[in-house]
Amino acid sequence: METESIKSWELFDLSQTLAADLLNQIEWPWDALHAIKQLIFELGTKLPAAEYEQISENIWVARDCEIAPTACLNGPLIIGHETEVRHCAYIRGSALIGAGAVVGNSTEIKNSILFNKVQVPHYNYVGDSILGFKAHMGAGSITSNVKGDHSLVSLRLGDEILPTGLKKFGALLGDFVEIGCNSVLNPGTIIGRNSQIYPLTMIRGFVPANSIYKQNGEIVKKVNDEG
Repeated sequence: METESIKSWELFDLSQTLAADLLNQIEWPWDALHAIKQLIFELGTKLPAAEYEQISENIWVARDCEIAPTACLNGPLIIGHETEVRHCAYIRGSALIGAGAVVGNSTEIKNSILFNKVQVPHYNYVGDSILGFKAHMGAGSITSNVKGDHSLVSLRLGDEILPTGLKKFGALLGDFVEIGCNSVLNPGTIIGRNSQIYPLTMIRGFVPANSIYKQNGEIVKKVNDEG
């Protein structure tokens, strides 16, 4: 297994997030999970006042985003331009949410980075995770971020086990990843760019880019429209 394929620049278009500098500097993308809170503090004070409003302590929202009155927002938090936060969304804090994103009905987010145009629109849980540009989670799909025995999360990369040193680590979804409805991403799941996960699927480990992950755990390469 080539570990280069789980570097930040292999998973994500870093031009599509305010966290680009952080993700460029660290060795592994999950190392950013330790730094999200401090990053938001640093970015928030530098955001242009003409474009962002500080609506509460350590909460900055773009003036053109749309936030339902029933949504619960906790800082530190940044919400980007033209993002929609819908009815009863619960943002617990340490969340960096990009532009043009959707945080939907009863969706919960904590300690996560959502790139631009991410959609988590219906009953999703996103914890200790990074979701790449235009990643989409179907209704009811979640990131499970703590192991049942509460031990530290290790990554399964074929026959290789790579320790992360993290007790809480949900998932890394590359750009354009599609997660089917009611799927569960087990702690330390990494899904490469342009991959698709079938509905009602339990995923663990690494899914290569441009793949389809089926309910029985079979992984097949995507075929383009011309193929």
